[in-house]
Amino acid sequence: MNYVERPGMTLQTEHDFVLPKGFVDKHGTLHKDGRMRLATAADEILPLRDPRVKANPAYLTIIVLSRVLTRLGSLEEVSPPVIEGLFIEDLAYLQVMYRRVNGEDGQDEEEAGELGE
Repeated sequence: MNYVERPGMTLQTEHDFVLPKGFVDKHGTLHKDGRMRLATAADEILPLRDPRVKANPAYLTIIVLSRVLTRLGSLEEVSPPVIEGLFIEDLAYLQVMYRRVNGEDGQDEEEAGELGE
């Protein structure tokens, strides 16, 4: 996990997680443990230009998660096709985690960090 420390303040910028089911890659390898970083404004704004999002606004979730997941098991990259291949329970888990670590559910970031511990 990464932290930014300043006098009187510590900000956790990355959060570890374990998916309930896990992603199975084309070789049959199961990937469950990963890391999510805090989202930036660009993570939510830039995908709005993507034609897949313009055609289907629900696709925004797929692209945003692929931008903020910095690790999933031993995969080299967490791309939109990886997020598309998640079981629905794992997608829902990551959506809840995203809202919590980014303070979108009324909790502050420090409280939300407990989810990823």
